[in-house]
Amino acid sequence: MKDRGNLFEGIESKAPGPGEWFDPLLRHGPVRVERIVSHGHCSKEAFWYEQDEPEWVLVVRGQARLRLADPDEVVDLGPGDWLYLPPLRKHRVDWTTPHEPTVWLAVWPGADGAE
Repeated sequence: MKDRGNLFEGIESKAPGPGEWFDPLLRHGPVRVERIVSHGHCSKEAFWYEQDEPEWVLVVRGQARLRLADPDEVVDLGPGDWLYLPPLRKHRVDWTTPHEPTVWLAVWPGADGAE
């Protein structure tokens, strides 16, 4: 991890494909911050994230569509849109912008950061 940087540095070198790029930016105690770069990414068929800890995500650039379960919901996100996912909220990535990178900022505040 570096002491400083630019959120957009190096994203053009992230090749498009089915996977996402995860870059850790900060870890302090239970708090983690990552930059995620998607380029036409979507979750594999029938795959759901179901994390034990809360997550807060912000789309900085590009667009994405998330599908949530229990209750079912579809959320479209664009630049500046954020979403809080409580622990164990099932979610998946249905779509991200195919013609440009989608840049996310993801924050995991740790178990104590839950609501």
